[in-house]
Amino acid sequence: MANKSLYVGNMAYSTTEDEIRKLFEPYGPIAEVRIIGDKGFGFVEIPEENMASAIEATNGKEIGGRTLTVNEARPRTERSGGGGRGGGRGGYGGGRRW
Repeated sequence: MANKSLYVGNMAYSTTEDEIRKLFEPYGPIAEVRIIGDKGFGFVEIPEENMASAIEATNGKEIGGRTLTVNEARPRTERSGGGGRGGGRGGYGGGRRW
């Protein structure tokens, strides 16, 4: 039985791992719950065959005064070593001075 990772967004910063675990327990054994610091989102790993029903039942559900966004997590992409910022001048320079 393969697990899939669900993205859970728009969480209140006070949301606990236990609250998320209880929300997703009806959709099979939870392999892992990861709440990302105080960013307001996290990930839940559940059995792949239960993913669609878990998303349907929990997306839009209110917890801690916030409406959750739940969908299939996108795979991580490798980050390039380029620093992430473009090298352009961003609208500065050029132009004449009178």
